[in-house]
Parts: sequence; C-alpha cells; structure tokens
Amino acid sequence: MESRGLRAALRIWVALVLVFLFLPIVLIVLYAFNPSNIQSWPITGFSMHWFSVAWHDPQVRSAFLLSLKVGLIATVLALVLGSCVAYALYKFRFFGREAISLLLVLPLALPGIITGIALNSFFSFTGIQFGVLTIVIGHTTFCIVVVYNNLIARLRRTPGSLAEASMDLGARGWQTLRLVTLPMAATAIVSGALLAFGLSFDEVIVTVFTAGAQNTLPLWIFGAIRLGQQLPEVNAVVTFVILLTIIPVVIAARIAAAAASPGQRATCRSVRASPGAEHGQYGNRPHARGSRAVT
Repeated sequence: MESRGLRAALRIWVALVLVFLFLPIVLIVLYAFNPSNIQSWPITGFSMHWFSVAWHDPQVRSAFLLSLKVGLIATVLALVLGSCVAYALYKFRFFGREAISLLLVLPLALPGIITGIALNSFFSFTGIQFGVLTIVIGHTTFCIVVVYNNLIARLRRTPGSLAEASMDLGARGWQTLRLVTLPMAATAIVSGALLAFGLSFDEVIVTVFTAGAQNTLPLWIFGAIRLGQQLPEVNAVVTFVILLTIIPVVIAARIAAAAASPGQRATCRSVRASPGAEHGQYGNRPHARGSRAVT
C-alpha cells in the first residue's frame, strides 16, 4: 500500500501537470473578457465588448461559416468512407487487409506538414483549383482515421456469436447489419463523427497548404496573431473556438461511457424483428457463413 507521503506527492504532481496544461487556456479566456485592448495582468474588469466586436467582424463571420461548412462536409464523408472500410476490414479476410489497415492510420500518424505538402503537390500536379473542395479533401484524409479507429475498435469488441444468432433466426445480411451491427456500433459512430468535426474545425497545418485564398477561422486566428493585430478580438474568437471544440469531445466521451451492454439490446431487437421469431421457429433459414467471414 502506498504511503501517505507518496499519495500526497502524486496529488501535487497531478495538480502541477493540470496547471501546466490548462493555465494558458484559462488566461486566454480571462483576457477575452478584458475591456482594455492591452493584455496586462491583472485585468481591469470584465466585459463582453470584444465578443461583440468579433461577432460583427465580417471576416470572422465568413471564416467561421467556412470552417463550419468544411467541418460538416468532411465529417459526413469521413463517416461514410470510414464506416464502410472499418466494416469491410472487420468482416472479411483478403490479401492486403493488414496493409490497408496500416495505410488508413498513416494520415494521422504522419506530421501534418507532410500531409499538407503532399496534398498541395497533388492538387498542383492535377490542376485542381485550391478552394473549399481541396480543404474538404485535406480534412477528410485524417477525419477518416478517427471514424475508422472508433468503429473498428467497437466491432472487434462485439461478439461474433450475436450476428450468427441473428442469421440463425432468419435475418438476412442487411437485416443483421441494420438490427444488430449498427445498433451496437451506433455510439462509436456518433462519437467518431463528433471527434472528426472537432478535429476538422480547428485544423491549421493541412489547411495552410490546401486553402489557397480561402480563410478558415483557425487561419484567421493564426494570421491575426502573426501580425500582432486585433489580439483582444483574437482572444474572444479563441474562447469561442475552445468551447466549440470541447463540446463535441465531452459529448463523445459521455456517449462512449453510456454505451453499456449494446449487444444485449441489439440482439433483443434482432430476435423480435427476425422472420423466425415471428413464427416461433428457429434455424428455419441457414445463415450464409462465407469462407471469408470473420467470426
């Protein structure tokens, strides 16, 4: 058992780590409410003035709408592509399966500047004009990884016997997917989508190489800080971005924590909806276990 002194030292260490991580964020939020245009401590008071300035700034509003648009489109594309490839790699065995799994993780493992330069060279070589399309493509490359990782981890924890039981009860492949697999993976899909949106909304490095003349909200913040202008307004915008980024992460964590016994609920739904259960028959239709299926 740990001594009292060791427990106290660990608590102090954890507190210092938390201060190191979150003190700069707390200072930015406090400066956002400072009515003065000079960042000095202590702040002279609390005011919403700079939030009003940021809201009525047309550059900030257009950059925010562009970031929102790109984030939503990239999230939808990542959901479709990431979910399909995760299910395919989980369900079937084929040549190159492990290589595909590795390649899917690379965009998130590689430094963002490498991905950005590669995409910039590709778009220049193919003659694609830089704009919203190129930003969406750049963001989708790493948003897919988030959705894929969340879903493949959930599918690997799902007992294969549940899908077999569903098919033994007469459910077809699409019925099993809709009534068993998707309900069990729903929370992983939603949390992956929320994390992907948060990651896309505050992306800077890849966006620098793919945006062209477009200006997303993180790029506007980066430019304003680099030029040293509008710092109080930047603090207000950064505070808003922090809130908008934290909310999806918190929701995703709550959804993941609340996902208790999804297999039992999905199996009950499958039993009620399967043709065999309706007629009180079991095993009335042989399920198709292909040689490539992974159980």
